[in-house]
Amino acid sequence: MSEEDKEQQITLVDEHGNEELYNVLFTFDSEDYGKSYMFLYPSDAEDDAEVDIQAYSYVPDADGNADEGQLNEIESDDEWKMAEEVLNTFLGDNDED
Repeated sequence: MSEEDKEQQITLVDEHGNEELYNVLFTFDSEDYGKSYMFLYPSDAEDDAEVDIQAYSYVPDADGNADEGQLNEIESDDEWKMAEEVLNTFLGDNDED
């Protein structure tokens, strides 16, 4: 994970207007889908707790920044499967460190 990903935070607003701060776990690009993706987890998550990780596709802003771009929900089952495989590989790689 790059230093940039470690420090990135994004505020998500739910359907009720509540804001919650999330940390960016990591981002990646998929050539198969021609999209960029990011995994987020709540910034207040405890290190030893089970964490709810969320995945989104995103469109970066004009400068290429993910934190100011547009997040989109992943809608297709094939995209979800691909994103889960990437996440599982990432988490497996970190367990070996």
